[in-house]
Amino acid sequence: MRKFLVVLDDSRECLNAMRFAAMRAAKTNGGVQILSIIPPDEFNHWIGVGEVMREESRERIHAHFEVFAKWMRDRQGVDPELVVREGEIVPEIHAQIESDPEIGVLVLGAASGRKGPGPIVSQLIRTAGSLPFPITIVPGDMSKEKLEAIT
Repeated sequence: MRKFLVVLDDSRECLNAMRFAAMRAAKTNGGVQILSIIPPDEFNHWIGVGEVMREESRERIHAHFEVFAKWMRDRQGVDPELVVREGEIVPEIHAQIESDPEIGVLVLGAASGRKGPGPIVSQLIRTAGSLPFPITIVPGDMSKEKLEAIT
C-alpha cells in the first residue's frame, strides 16, 4: 500500500497537510503515516530531567496524534500510523523515508506570510531532487472546501 508521509508538529499549517494526506489516502486506497520528531536540544538537562521531558513530549505527541487519527478514521475511513523519532528534523525525515519503502508521497504544510513557507519546507526543498518520490506542499491557509475540491 502506498503511504502518504506527513509531519506532525505544532505549526498551524500542519493541519492542512494532515487533511490533504487523509483525503488523498482515502480516495486512492492508500495509508497515512504521521511522523513526529523530537529535537535533541529539548533534553540537554540532567539525565533524570531529560527523561521526564522526553516522556512528556511523547505524551503530547500521542495526544495530538489521537485528535488527527480520530478525524481521519471517522471522516475519511483512514487509520493512520504514528512514528516518533528523535533527532534533527530533516535527517530524521530522510531516515524514515529510507526505512519504509511503502512511503510514496511526502506531504508538508507551508506557512503563508512574509517569513516564508517554514523551516521544514525550506530545508527539504534543497534536497527534493534526491528523494525517491514527490513532495506535495499544501498551503496552510487553504480552505477546507478548496482542499476537498482538489483531492
